[in-house]
Amino acid sequence: MSPNNKKKLALIRVKLDKLDNQLLSLVKKRTILVNDVLKLKEFKNEIVDKKRINLILKRIKLKSKKIKIDPKITNRIWKNMIWSYINYEKKNFKKK
Repeated sequence: MSPNNKKKLALIRVKLDKLDNQLLSLVKKRTILVNDVLKLKEFKNEIVDKKRINLILKRIKLKSKKIKIDPKITNRIWKNMIWSYINYEKKNFKKK
């Protein structure tokens, strides 16, 4: 890699790191909301809502196409996020 390209790469990586920090902040906000939702659930079987999951994934696919992001990427990200939070909810569910 040329020295010029190394400099460009370093600058792009700084931008990526800043973006990662913003994403972490959003994940924290999402976690707070998930905790609020979890407090409302009375039974553990309320944690997985397949209808809602399918609706979310369909909406993300349409939005991804509209703003020209590969929907395979966003689908994988959202599926992982959804199932990670489902596991989080199951682990933190408290019977009432």
